[in-house]
Amino acid sequence: EYSVIATLNLNGDYISDQLAAMVGGIGIAPGANINYNTGHAIFEATHGTAPDIVGTGRANPCSMLLSAVMMLEYMGWTEASSRITTALESLFEQGYGTSDLARFMDKGKALSTSDFSSKVIESL
Repeated sequence: EYSVIATLNLNGDYISDQLAAMVGGIGIAPGANINYNTGHAIFEATHGTAPDIVGTGRANPCSMLLSAVMMLEYMGWTEASSRITTALESLFEQGYGTSDLARFMDKGKALSTSDFSSKVIESL
């Protein structure tokens, strides 16, 4: 019936994390804030900065990449958005992912953040 949930910040964090878990986790869930009245929009990863894993190569760039896909689609750049989506799908089909994703794949191949990003670039 309603399209808006008004809640305290902490409860909103719980809700958004739970919804992100339904699509594979916060490392893969894209985010967008769109004002359809003005056309202004912000696209961002749904997760925080993860200071506890800085420099370890364990961060998953998919949330940011898929947020960029949403931005490109919003701007009407569907060819570019489709290329990124196809590249990610291809890597997942081959079993490539960062450690948070690869462990759930049959014969998953865990890659560091930079190695996974390089694979995405190669696939483009």
